[in-house]
Amino acid sequence: MIRIRYACGFLAAGMVAATVGCAPPTVHATGTVPVTATQSQPPSETLTPLLERALPNVKGKTFTSAIADFPPAARAVPHRHGNAFVHAYVLEGTVRSQLAGEPVRTYRQGESWVEPPGAHHVLTENTSRTKHAKLLVTFISDTGDELKVEDPPN
Repeated sequence: MIRIRYACGFLAAGMVAATVGCAPPTVHATGTVPVTATQSQPPSETLTPLLERALPNVKGKTFTSAIADFPPAARAVPHRHGNAFVHAYVLEGTVRSQLAGEPVRTYRQGESWVEPPGAHHVLTENTSRTKHAKLLVTFISDTGDELKVEDPPN
């Protein structure tokens, strides 16, 4: 009988602990949520180079192609591509994209966009929470330049 009471007590304590652990975060009087309760950043994309070649007829320029893979709900950090001319083609999935000064646009499989040299890419995200989105991205850049420079964190 005593063993059953102890077992029930441990079970009840475990249920209380689980309930407290699953409870929504407490908002303090200042209106802030404790740091431990904040959500993590969404996943980001990966860029896998396919081909990089100096252009034989344009001195100082390089052609690069790459696959940008966006996991479900992934979002790229706002960035620039230096002086590169960029073409992005959606291989699979759906991507929302926005360049500074332009409206947000949604691109689906088979659609594409271009970014002029010096463009500020403020939004690139996979709209799906369950499927990957993939882009074929081509760059015509100054030889030796980084292809992507992320904005500094705020």
